[in-house]
Amino acid sequence: MTNYLFIESRDPFEHSDVLNIYDLAQALVHEGNHVTLFLIHNGVFPARRSARSEVLTRLANAGVILLADDFSLRERGIRADRLTPEVHPKPLDVVIDHLAGGSKVVWH
Repeated sequence: MTNYLFIESRDPFEHSDVLNIYDLAQALVHEGNHVTLFLIHNGVFPARRSARSEVLTRLANAGVILLADDFSLRERGIRADRLTPEVHPKPLDVVIDHLAGGSKVVWH
């Protein structure tokens, strides 16, 4: 089993190729890997509780760990209590922890 960290900085509703990254993350989980998706910059927008957050719920149900950069959330005025329950706010230190732990990192 391999550990992966996907860092998504783009809004999937502005850039359709983001959905390909989501699909890759889900496929890697189905292959038995551990996958974390860290949302940063405009990538945090689908983390808001809404009909558009369904795509993240699907990933969480597949086994992808969903995190959102707490600074990016604050910059965009998104409070933690407005997030979909599957997304957990975390500091950017998460990336360093994954790098130190040997995770394969994909930044998109």
